[in-house]
Amino acid sequence: MPTSRIAELLAGRTPVAHHRPWPRHEVDAAAWDAIGQGLAGGATLLGLWGDVDAVHAAVRTPALEVPHIVSLRVRGAVFPSLGRYHPAAIRLERAICDLYGFTPTDAPDARAWLDPGAWGLRAPLGGKSAAAPRDPTDYAFGAVHGEGLHQIPVGPVHAGIIEPGHFRFTANGEIVARLVQRLGYVHKGVDALLTDCPLEKAARLAARVSGDSTVASSFAFCRAVEAALGIAVPRRAEHLRGAMAELERIANHLGDIGAICNDAAFALLHAHTGILREQVLAASDRAFGHRLMMDVIVPGGVARDLDAEGARAIVGMLDHLAPRFAEIVAYYDETPSLQDRTCTTGIVAAELAARWGAGGHVGRASGRDFDARRDLAYPPYAGMTFRVPVLAAGDVDARVRVRIAEVETSMTLLRTWLAALPPGPVRVDVPRKAEPREGVAVTEAFRGDLLVWLRIADGRIARCHVRDASWFQWPLLEAAIEGNIVADFPLCNKSFNCSYSGHDL
Repeated sequence: MPTSRIAELLAGRTPVAHHRPWPRHEVDAAAWDAIGQGLAGGATLLGLWGDVDAVHAAVRTPALEVPHIVSLRVRGAVFPSLGRYHPAAIRLERAICDLYGFTPTDAPDARAWLDPGAWGLRAPLGGKSAAAPRDPTDYAFGAVHGEGLHQIPVGPVHAGIIEPGHFRFTANGEIVARLVQRLGYVHKGVDALLTDCPLEKAARLAARVSGDSTVASSFAFCRAVEAALGIAVPRRAEHLRGAMAELERIANHLGDIGAICNDAAFALLHAHTGILREQVLAASDRAFGHRLMMDVIVPGGVARDLDAEGARAIVGMLDHLAPRFAEIVAYYDETPSLQDRTCTTGIVAAELAARWGAGGHVGRASGRDFDARRDLAYPPYAGMTFRVPVLAAGDVDARVRVRIAEVETSMTLLRTWLAALPPGPVRVDVPRKAEPREGVAVTEAFRGDLLVWLRIADGRIARCHVRDASWFQWPLLEAAIEGNIVADFPLCNKSFNCSYSGHDL
């Protein structure tokens, strides 16, 4: 079905009141099913989540000027599966089933996703019925048939200080024939914690969904609150938010570029990028009072202004970083043994990246030209022109090069804003409005687009959903490793660097 069909289905409908800035429409089961077919035709799924008595999907299609949210009232604890048309919805539907007890009918995958069998409670955000414990290791990974195949289980506990996740490889010798992931080990009950939660506490919780994206998560959460309540943030606060977002992007890309090189046995660049990353974090601390800038972005603006000393710390760091980063890039380009490991390794086909709506460096390295800063523009990026690197190779090398280009762009953006930082206040009061209002926002985290949707009333968050970019990237890692050797998995995995915590809620 063409994507224009989604626009036709929503045309003439009256949106739900008090939902900003995108329209939200309540649809019936037939329209929900048709929207699933439109997703299969090329529209993009931005998010899919549960509610007390409904399921919501955020969709984007060229036929609509802005993304739209569609909502279906759940009857009899079942709803039509979008995953049967659009595979990017499958894991999200499995999470909805575990949390709310809503079963997607005709779903291609009915396995539990977040519930390992040890909760003792079914549908904790829904019916809350008692459930008999089951063996957490009893998980159907799916049979793979063929001569000479063997399985290699890895995790969930790994050799490094990283979060847990299980990877089940089926290999023929050293060649990976199939990879199946099992995640959910760091499920924290984020959706439950954010339900009926005071606004200030909810802002702190949203900032901790995935610590390496704390700025991006806070940015999206606060923009959703401000959209719902109709708050205009001071221009100085908008620029400071952008500066923090770009500092976070630089720090994470530096760490990942070095870690990729380290997994290719080139520890020298890992050491140098580690030093540079530390300098970015130190400058962030001097400028905003926290190395990760956690809890600095708050509803209504920012909690801390940038003084002259803090601005000098950032500019001085950039002056030091730029030439040294150029040297690191030159080393990367001129080391054949490193190129041998990264080029043509872990290829993600352009069709897969587009089909899953993969954002960030994963999508852009495989030809998907999307950046929320530009394509769903928000302050301070709205109206600005900046480079969005897009490559076609789709391999580890392409993902590294997208990161390199993004670091360079982030440095330019920072210099632009700091050179002309608007004067004025950095925060406005957040009004308490008794009637329920809803808001949605997307920010471009270093991994890609991050969505927050929420409902707020009388200073409390009634319901909030945070969707990390990793939801649409983890499945592509399974495809990227096929046909590669087992020893290249750490390299492929780090080139993605998906979040376990942000994914497991």
